[in-house]
Amino acid sequence: MAAPLADRIRPKELEDMVGQTHLLGEGKPLRNIAESGELPNMIFYGPSGTGKTTLARILARKTNRTLRTLNGTNASIADIKDIVAELGTLAAPNGILLYLDELQYFNKKQQQSLLEYIENGNITLIASTTENPYFYVYNAVLSRATVFEFKPITDKDIEKAVRRGFSVLQEEQKIQMTVPDEVIEAIARSAGGDVRKSLNMVELCTLATKPEADGSKVLSLEALETVIGQGGFRYDRSGDEHYDVMSAFQKSMRGSDPDAALHYLARLLAGGDLPSAIRRLMVCAAEDVGLAYPQILPIVKAACDMALMVGLPEARIPLADAVVLVATAPKSNSAYLGINKAMADIENGKAGPIPRTLQNKHFDGDEVQNKGQFYQYPHDFPNRWVSQQYLPDNLKNTKYYEYGENKTEQTAKAYWDKIKK
Repeated sequence: MAAPLADRIRPKELEDMVGQTHLLGEGKPLRNIAESGELPNMIFYGPSGTGKTTLARILARKTNRTLRTLNGTNASIADIKDIVAELGTLAAPNGILLYLDELQYFNKKQQQSLLEYIENGNITLIASTTENPYFYVYNAVLSRATVFEFKPITDKDIEKAVRRGFSVLQEEQKIQMTVPDEVIEAIARSAGGDVRKSLNMVELCTLATKPEADGSKVLSLEALETVIGQGGFRYDRSGDEHYDVMSAFQKSMRGSDPDAALHYLARLLAGGDLPSAIRRLMVCAAEDVGLAYPQILPIVKAACDMALMVGLPEARIPLADAVVLVATAPKSNSAYLGINKAMADIENGKAGPIPRTLQNKHFDGDEVQNKGQFYQYPHDFPNRWVSQQYLPDNLKNTKYYEYGENKTEQTAKAYWDKIKK
């Protein structure tokens, strides 16, 4: 059985790789490391199909190391010991480069078993993970390795790999293929930054196209659509992509960009993640619009309730209304900043006794010389306000809330400035 196209045309030189120019461009860190001939322990972090495995193989060949690969989903400590046993033998005359894929699936004991060997230099470790290593890799391993982040491949770079894939298939199958630019662009766009996925689509699209009378093939968007289906969208509800989309969603609303906000809402809903969309939407309404347009809170709540009642796909309609409203509304985080300051004081032990005037009416002990609560009821005074101390003595005159510059809060400020003078 033939290997997948992505494996058959896997680059063997740095120059053949696409993407990762921030790491592999001229004068960039990984390029310099590869050309030095010496390899430190490294962790490659990034989405699948972005060149992590390919680069590890190239580095092993350039440094004349024996490459051994393990996968964290099924490898054991015994597998590591088997590799260690090769040290000093003819099987590994120049040392071993251990490529450990899916490092995040190794538990603490398994990760610790690597320390002795990577510390003394007997084994050079290149581990890869699709999850943030600072959350999933133990500090002892992190401190002995350098983390390099791999980015999703751009559509333009993926197009280069797609063209190469079709070219290789023409040579292998000895047929003439006509591949319109629109097909190449659609494949690159649907791959979601994953070169491997794009090459799988190239192979499947070719197989799904019926030959012409002369044996040639003319690829079309229609044939491609039968292959792609819904597979072109990358969204992992339990991984980093999940949190990146949610973060971008809220930041787009906060940044008053309704187009971007709708885009990220669509990505959340396409992934079936209605709860996350609703949660971030409600938080953003309170945190980022807040007192600049306080009426937005019940409006957004009603839209979210409606979305939950009707479910997907119709839920997208009330949520889109609410998202555009939040994105285009005036912004104020004054209350958000105020509660954060107050919480910081509480967490730092700045509380203090509640003033006697505010306490529930209870008996004053013998030690209290001036007995009585002396609370002044604001409704008994003009404009329903009277000056009295509400904060504890140790926080007297502390300011947590500062009026925002929006019309609503400035109107309230003007009112209270007039009353309190």
